[in-house]
Order: sequence, then C-alpha cells, then structure tokens
Amino acid sequence: MTPATKALDQRQVVYQTHVYVHDPHHGSYGDEAAEALGIDAARVHKTLLAKVDDKWLVVAVVPVTGKLNLKALAKAAGGKKAAMAEQAEAERSTGYVVGGISPLGQRKPLPTFIDDQARAHATVYVSGGKRGFEIELSPADLAAATQARFAALSV
Repeated sequence: MTPATKALDQRQVVYQTHVYVHDPHHGSYGDEAAEALGIDAARVHKTLLAKVDDKWLVVAVVPVTGKLNLKALAKAAGGKKAAMAEQAEAERSTGYVVGGISPLGQRKPLPTFIDDQARAHATVYVSGGKRGFEIELSPADLAAATQARFAALSV
C-alpha cells in the first residue's frame, strides 16, 4: 500500500497494480516501466511538477513518449509561463521521490492536468508512489481521483 493506492481505495476506484524490479541504471523510469511490463510506452504516463508564474506548483501527467509543452501547461493552469519544479521542491510537495512521483495521494493536493492523449486508451499507467510500482486505471478515473482537467500538454 502507498498513499496512491490508499487514495484510490478511499474513492472506491477500480485499478490494478503492476510491480517490476527497478534498475537504477536505466535511463528513463517510464520507458523502463513499459519495457518491464511489456506494454506500449504511449500508455505509460509520467508525473511532472512545474511552477507556474513563479508562484504555484501544478502537476502534469503526460505520456512518456512525449515531451511536456510548458507553454501549454501554463495556459491550461491560467498562467503566462511555467518552468519545471526543482527536484527537492517536487519531492517535498508530493511526499514521493523522483521516479516514483504519483499524481495520486500526494501530500498536498495540487492543480492537476492530464494530457488529452490519455483519453485514446482504455487504461493508462501512472506511478504508484515508488519506483518499480505502476497503477493501471482508466483516464476518466485518474481525472476524477485527482480532480484533474484534460488539456493538450505534450509535443
């Protein structure tokens, strides 16, 4: 159990968990998850934190096959510009370590945005709150559990 799974259990959300042995020498957490689980990398989503207008943190959930468009995220969040959050700030805010940051069960709920591409899949995978632990759930359930909005966020 992680805060992410506890949050889903509290909301009675249907999900599946997937565990794999994390290789600390692998270059990409998302690609590693896709390879280890034998799934299309487009279904695996990374959780990124950004600071909008140097004032507030937001969460972006984007496919590991894409790159976050910071201008699009800022616009979706109602700001003018966004920059990636510092690792220490992201870990402090979420309660998770980089490579295991989940959009679910974060220490401090933040405005969350999910890339529109997630809706193309019946289910997507997001970190379950630690490296080597993925949660599979529907994009709609992910949005409901995180009070997220969908937006075009990746390039």
